[in-house]
Amino acid sequence: MTTAPTDALDHLAVLGDLQDQFLASIDLVDPTTPIPWCGRWRVRNLVVHLARIHHWAAGQARRRQETPLGRGPFVLTDLYASCARELRTTLADLDPSAPAWTLDDSGVAAFWRRRQTHETLVHLWDLRTAGGLPLDVPAAVWADTVDEVVTVMQPRQEQMGRMDPLAAPIELVADDTDASWLLGGPGEPAAQVTGPASALALLMWGRTRPDDAVLGVIGDRETLDEALGCRLTP
Repeated sequence: MTTAPTDALDHLAVLGDLQDQFLASIDLVDPTTPIPWCGRWRVRNLVVHLARIHHWAAGQARRRQETPLGRGPFVLTDLYASCARELRTTLADLDPSAPAWTLDDSGVAAFWRRRQTHETLVHLWDLRTAGGLPLDVPAAVWADTVDEVVTVMQPRQEQMGRMDPLAAPIELVADDTDASWLLGGPGEPAAQVTGPASALALLMWGRTRPDDAVLGVIGDRETLDEALGCRLTP
């Protein structure tokens, strides 16, 4: 169950704005800054990763194998600017209904407008948070990030055998939008998590925990923790 409308967002426009913010933030953070919630990554690894993902996604949208970027070393701002521009131009040139290689059953280029919006948003948060910088993104965009996990990412992880079905659904309620979701499919939820859409999105992507001060939890905490311990996202 989801009550989150997603059609209202112009994903291509949002993607462009987030990419611009990411590019502008690169030089504000020391490239050796650790990102502890991403394992051994440092900021330079994050920037190269997102650039490579943009480059790969542009090829997926065009149904072409991308040309490898090589191992570097890279000038981080130049690399990211080039790959962000490639992706944005590719998606702007393709009709949203054009055939594409996708991670779901839609098979159309519009998938990549949305997927790369949320890939960029989460990593923009990584970059700016690692550098102690604030981030202001509308709640509706964060709510769509949650919706993508609930309706696309988590079901795909289950289908691919990367996680077992959840023992019981988890209800997610964004108190700054009209959106709510059942993570794990229909049924009686074992727990409910309420809070801002941004915090719920970060919870889904392993960037925060249920004891975050802005989140409220009702119900079976053990089942919730078990669910969050699964590989909900790639």
